[in-house]
Amino acid sequence: MKKLLAIVLFFQAVAVAGQTDEQKLTATVKEFHQSLVNGAIVSINQQTDKALTYGHSNGWVETKTDMIRNLETGYLDYNSFEEDSMKVTVNGTLAHARFVANINVTMNGNTATYRLKVLEVWVRKGKRWILFARQAVRG
Repeated sequence: MKKLLAIVLFFQAVAVAGQTDEQKLTATVKEFHQSLVNGAIVSINQQTDKALTYGHSNGWVETKTDMIRNLETGYLDYNSFEEDSMKVTVNGTLAHARFVANINVTMNGNTATYRLKVLEVWVRKGKRWILFARQAVRG
């Protein structure tokens, strides 16, 4: 049994190591969105740059501090976040992710679902990708 577990873990490690930068960032982007849904403030804090600007489709722009405060207070609550047609492009330590998303949120007690076209800009710091900027438009 231990040999089987060792073999499985070895092949998982090889598969992860064999991922392209684009595949790794795609996974990171999806993890970040799931952190928003889960209200995982620690993860969100680690996955975002201190200079983050988070642009919403209505023109509202949150800073990192604003985003975390709005999630902590419940002013903004992400109920679901589904990406479609994601395209990730990596250029050295910079990258962008473009996708269409269906996002269900509750803001100040009002719940709505938005279909948005989103652009996120990510920066590699060490071995991690960090969200630097995001902008959405209604799509």
